[in-house]
Amino acid sequence: MIRQIYNEALTSDVAHHQLKWLCENTEGRISGRPEAAKAVDYTYQEMLNMNLDRVYLQPCMVKAWKRGQPEKAFIISGKQQFEVPVSALGLSIGTGSGGLHAEIIEVYDFEDLKELGREQIEGKIVFFNKPMDPKLINTFAAYGGAAGLRVNGAAEAAKYGAVGVVVRSLTLAKDDFPHTGVMHYEEGVEQIPAVMISTNGADFLSEQIKKEEGLQFYFQTSCYTEADVVSHNVIGEIKGSVYPDQIISIGGHLDAWDNGQGAHDDAGGCVQSMEVLRIFKALGIRPNYTIRAVMFMDEEIAQRGGQKYAEQANANQEKHLMAFEQDRGVLVPRAIAFSAFDPENEKHQNFKALLKPYNIEVIKGGGGVDIGPLKQFYPDIVFGDLITDDQRYFDFHHSGNDSFDQVNKRELQLGAAAIASLIYLIDQYGIN
Repeated sequence: MIRQIYNEALTSDVAHHQLKWLCENTEGRISGRPEAAKAVDYTYQEMLNMNLDRVYLQPCMVKAWKRGQPEKAFIISGKQQFEVPVSALGLSIGTGSGGLHAEIIEVYDFEDLKELGREQIEGKIVFFNKPMDPKLINTFAAYGGAAGLRVNGAAEAAKYGAVGVVVRSLTLAKDDFPHTGVMHYEEGVEQIPAVMISTNGADFLSEQIKKEEGLQFYFQTSCYTEADVVSHNVIGEIKGSVYPDQIISIGGHLDAWDNGQGAHDDAGGCVQSMEVLRIFKALGIRPNYTIRAVMFMDEEIAQRGGQKYAEQANANQEKHLMAFEQDRGVLVPRAIAFSAFDPENEKHQNFKALLKPYNIEVIKGGGGVDIGPLKQFYPDIVFGDLITDDQRYFDFHHSGNDSFDQVNKRELQLGAAAIASLIYLIDQYGIN
């Protein structure tokens, strides 16, 4: 059956066509925007066309942050101006029509802010220039080591009187794509505008700061946040033939940052989740448990979709055995991880043996932002995810480089087959 699952996945164009449509027709689908609503309508209709046992929309209130006009940024050296690529951070305020012009000061991390103090920071723009650590093999660990500057940099710099922040993009690549991502203000601390600068731009800016004392910087953004609006999770399921009231969820997040097409993050995870249900239908697999695909909304900004899904599951007194999240990019699949994995368990050893011919390891792990809220209601739930080769993932993540042409069709299909295979094994033979 696993061989049949792989055969079906690797000879199908369905998921690849779905990904292409989402990327080309709903680009900029950050939650609260019309593009996100269009993606909801599309995936809902696609699952209706699959003749699943149930397809429905789950309403949730989401934040509505708008980028506004394209950002502008310049390094100002005497009478010269050097334009550099920047992107406003999600939930940042704008600079206003006149932009922000001030001396820029370079720091590495929050400790540097403390050492400099208000006397040297007040009235200036703070430039956080901490690269992801290239020595780390796990690029997610490298990302985690620098992401706090993006999330909390504006709040921390404002405590010392900074008027704005510029943050180095979170990628190991050297390019001209400024990244973005969510940031947060702190109650009682003045809100200041925040942008990310491309890695090439960051290197150039750093060089100029070293050359010229009191270097000036200018950036203009027009982003703003409107009142919350209604959006939806999109859910489709095949009812279990033996345990219809017990649920295995598979999902990705439908929203994506508005500076790109969101192919790897996370339209790919969404179409792979739908592909699991399509493969089951195509092969006539009638699962023992209810298998549910969830297209979560608002993962990037406030995770309202994941919270609503968990709250509604609890309110409906549903039984959730496992939740699987695919949000690590559409790259070569390396392993399947689930939290209940035990290398001494004979059943799990058999899972490993069955997936080894497909170059898939089975390991302990699993989890994700959207499925995480389920834990508060289902403490024994098993989490899972697909581990992909992550060396290039942050070349795309949260940037304009995250486009359909950066996805390899075979890698997309191999990932879907790996997920479908594990779900099939767990459904047929149980988790423990």
